[in-house]
Amino acid sequence: MSRMELPKKKKRVALVIQYQGNRFHGWQRQPLQRTVQEEIEKTIAQVLGDEVVIHGAGRTDAGVHAAAQVAHFDDISPIPPRKWADILNHRLPEDVLIRGSAEVPEKWHARFSALWRRYRYTFYTDKCPNLFIKPFSWHYYYDPLDVELMQEALNPLWGRHHLAAFRRAGSHRDHSWVEVQEAHCYRQGAFVHLEIQANGFLYGMVRLLVGMLVEVGSGKRSVANFTDIWQNQRREQVKYSAPAKGLCLLRVGYEDFPLSSPIWFDTQPLFWFREQRA
Repeated sequence: MSRMELPKKKKRVALVIQYQGNRFHGWQRQPLQRTVQEEIEKTIAQVLGDEVVIHGAGRTDAGVHAAAQVAHFDDISPIPPRKWADILNHRLPEDVLIRGSAEVPEKWHARFSALWRRYRYTFYTDKCPNLFIKPFSWHYYYDPLDVELMQEALNPLWGRHHLAAFRRAGSHRDHSWVEVQEAHCYRQGAFVHLEIQANGFLYGMVRLLVGMLVEVGSGKRSVANFTDIWQNQRREQVKYSAPAKGLCLLRVGYEDFPLSSPIWFDTQPLFWFREQRA
C-alpha cells in the first residue's frame, strides 16, 4: 500500500462548551429550530468540508444555559485536538463558546462515560428588576424565600430514589430512578442558589423540582407534603415548572478528563450583591 493510500487515523475530540440557552431551542438538533448541537456541527463542517455528528453529555431544554457542557466528535483531519477550541471560537456566534478541547480515548463517550451532572438554579429576589441579571435568573420577589426550609426539603432527596413525580411527559427513558449525590440551597445577598448533582436527570426534572421547592420556601407547602409527593409519585400534584432561564448545566464529571479543572469546574460566575434597603 502506498503512502497516499494509508488510512487516516481517527481521533476523538472532547469539547467543553458554554452557551446562552435563551438564544436556543435546546441542545439537541431539531427541524426548523436553532439548537446548540446544530450550530456547532455546522461550524465543524465548515472547517472539515464534511458533515460531522457531535454527542453531548446532556440534552438541555430550550432556554437552559450551560457553563460547561461536554461533547465529543470524531475527526480524521490533521488538526491537533487542542487546537479545535480556538478554531471554532473564531467561527461560532457570540452566544456559544468552546472553553477547551482535547483528545480522549476512542471508547470515551461524552454521555455514557459521565459519572454525574451538576445543575445550578438562580433566583433573584430583590424587588427592583435588573437587565443584566434577567437572562440568567428567575426574578422571584413575590414572597420571601426561606432557604433553611428549602434545604430541609432537599435533604431526603439525597440517595437513589424513584423520582417520577419530577418527570415531564415525552421522555423516552424506561425508568425514573435517579441517584442524587448532592443538593444544596443557599443565599448570597439578593440571590438564592440551588445546586443539585446526580448520576443523571429526568426530562424536566430540575425545573419541576424547583417549582415545588419555591412553594416550600414561601410557606405555601410544608416540607412533609413536598416529601410525600415525590416519595409516593404523586405526579398530578406537581403542576408548575420553574422558568428555564434560571437553570444552568454547571459541569459534568468523569473518571479521567484531560482538560484542567479551571476550564470546566466552576465557570458560571455567582451573582452577588446586597438587597437595596429603603
